[in-house]
Amino acid sequence: MKGPGFGGMGNMMKQVQKMQAEMAKVEQELAGIKIEASAGGGAVKATVTGKQQLVEIKIEPGVVDPDDVEMLEDMIVAAVNEALRQSQELAQKKLAAVTGPLAGGMGLPGF
Repeated sequence: MKGPGFGGMGNMMKQVQKMQAEMAKVEQELAGIKIEASAGGGAVKATVTGKQQLVEIKIEPGVVDPDDVEMLEDMIVAAVNEALRQSQELAQKKLAAVTGPLAGGMGLPGF
């Protein structure tokens, strides 16, 4: 004899499986998205994926000053951090669309 709520458990498991499949799809989509951010008026550009992987750094030759390497380093850090911030924001929005209230602004590990 089935107790009350066991039928609901099966439905909940199906919903969880569906959500997992949708999350995997979103994560795959995020891996293919590229986000670019710049610093120093575009002198340094950083490109990351939607999965927060740095894939490219572009530096305008005119900003390479051997007497001021620190400024170039600061621009690189600023560009990478901004690209990562935008990537994390995008990932959270896309995953929240799948998880809905379940995520509830808790933030998801790895994103």
